[in-house]
Amino acid sequence: MRDIKPEISMSDLDKTDIRVGTIKSVEDIVQSDKMVKMTVDFGNFERIILVGMKKERENPKEVEGKQALFVVNLAPKKMFGILSHGMLFDIGYQDGIIPVLAMPEKAVPNGTRAG
Repeated sequence: MRDIKPEISMSDLDKTDIRVGTIKSVEDIVQSDKMVKMTVDFGNFERIILVGMKKERENPKEVEGKQALFVVNLAPKKMFGILSHGMLFDIGYQDGIIPVLAMPEKAVPNGTRAG
């Protein structure tokens, strides 16, 4: 197990907006050997989020239709000519294991906040 990151305050944690979204589609980004383009439904808004899961899954499209957690208030970042508006909040990458989705135990409304 890795060392625990430095302590933060509750106000630091409150700055992160983590929400449940349903993955509507996963599209290949031909120019990238690891990135895919996800369209995610957050209830009252949708986002395009680029995710580096191409090498982690034989078929990245297998996550279509699943709910997962996403950070939705990161500054947008342009990659491969596509503006990414968020980040998939997965489990395992930082510890060097094949990541899995961080998912609610049962369906909740899209846009529901974590925390």
